[in-house]
Amino acid sequence: MQTNLTALVLEGGGFRGMYTSGVLDTFLKHKIHFPYCIGVSAGAAYGASYASEQFERNREVNLKYTADPRYMSFRNLITKGNLFDWDFVYNEIPNKLIPFDYDTLHQSPTEFKIGITSVETGDIRFVSGNELSNADLMQAITASSSLPFVSHLVPFQDELYMDGGIADSIPVQQAITDGYPKAVVILTRNKGYRKEPIKQTRLVRWRYRKYPQLAEAILSRSERYNQTLDQLSQLEVEGKVFIIQPQGTMNVSRIENKPDKLDHLYKMGIKEAEQLLPQLTRWLEQ
Repeated sequence: MQTNLTALVLEGGGFRGMYTSGVLDTFLKHKIHFPYCIGVSAGAAYGASYASEQFERNREVNLKYTADPRYMSFRNLITKGNLFDWDFVYNEIPNKLIPFDYDTLHQSPTEFKIGITSVETGDIRFVSGNELSNADLMQAITASSSLPFVSHLVPFQDELYMDGGIADSIPVQQAITDGYPKAVVILTRNKGYRKEPIKQTRLVRWRYRKYPQLAEAILSRSERYNQTLDQLSQLEVEGKVFIIQPQGTMNVSRIENKPDKLDHLYKMGIKEAEQLLPQLTRWLEQ
């Protein structure tokens, strides 16, 4: 099914994105293709396998490697300054262990955009994954996935970036700006969730004292996140967005790394997407 002028918008959320992965694999199974896909943080990481049309690739990575200490461990944080070993996650896995299909992504009719946050300005920047070299694609996804406090700043095209979700957690407005009047939005939080403000304001400002605009973006994130939720609610009433999100409370942290628990989340995404499929199909045909 082609979706014409409908965008696909993917929230981040760390390993909660396994829910998103289940939804995306349901789309691949039913041949639902979007002309435009935009994601930040885990949304970009899981969205890449959708754009490269690699069914169950993210599930395979989860079942084989997320419990591996090379993937994520406090030892990594102590020895390398990153909770995640990015060389293992975005080099060894996609290039050797579970190959990523770069050619399909580069030739895809789906424009795939990745959001990254500038540490100098605290603003979001979107790059087209289809147009990047293989190495730059993985570097952009690394930058978008690099969480505050547990990750180094990531160099990309001569500048430093971090988690795309800092500046724009749910990039629906960018999809609209890019010319898509409708969007399917996959969230990783249940309906009714609101983000609470960060309480450790002094710690944030001290940790990123060399990058005050980044610190302010981190501290104002909850306000902007909740404003986007309000925007989505209005767009949903207007029939301009179709929201898919966990039906129950999401009791999984963004750094959960138990494969069985995450696979349950993946299967939840499949189940709920399948249930919504008739409704989604009708909405897409309007």
